[in-house]
Amino acid sequence: MSSPQSTKAVETLLAPTKRPIKVLVAKIGIDGHDRGAKVIARALKDAGFEVVYTGIRQTPRQVAIAAVQEDVDVIGVSILSGAHMHHIKKLMEELKELNADDIPVVVGGTIPIPDIEPLKKLGVREVFLPGTSLRKIVEIVRTLAREKREKEKLI
Repeated sequence: MSSPQSTKAVETLLAPTKRPIKVLVAKIGIDGHDRGAKVIARALKDAGFEVVYTGIRQTPRQVAIAAVQEDVDVIGVSILSGAHMHHIKKLMEELKELNADDIPVVVGGTIPIPDIEPLKKLGVREVFLPGTSLRKIVEIVRTLAREKREKEKLI
């Protein structure tokens, strides 16, 4: 016969653990300026998220593969080079090819306002322009991650 203490210990071991929200922060293309991406990564870490930072000069394929391998909840791409339409289109294609187009993608950087809607038509969930508060970014990323996890439960 087991004691109440040992039963509780077994229940604790078998209980599903909640892992922190996991976000991949990436710089795609030749853009080498990553200070903003690092600020975002730090804010997400401070909010309790697990952050994977891929570093600068990544290809869309590298980012998509890393997102799948790391089993992330959200992908955040920082772009300052002006090549956002090309790179994001390729990233979305790569995610689809890897059957990972359920991972929400957000983009931040110097994005011209007329490009926001075309990015969203490609599948980008949110675009953060310079001056967006870190609190807002954290809240939106948290919401997107929770939505993704809820959909996963239904499957």
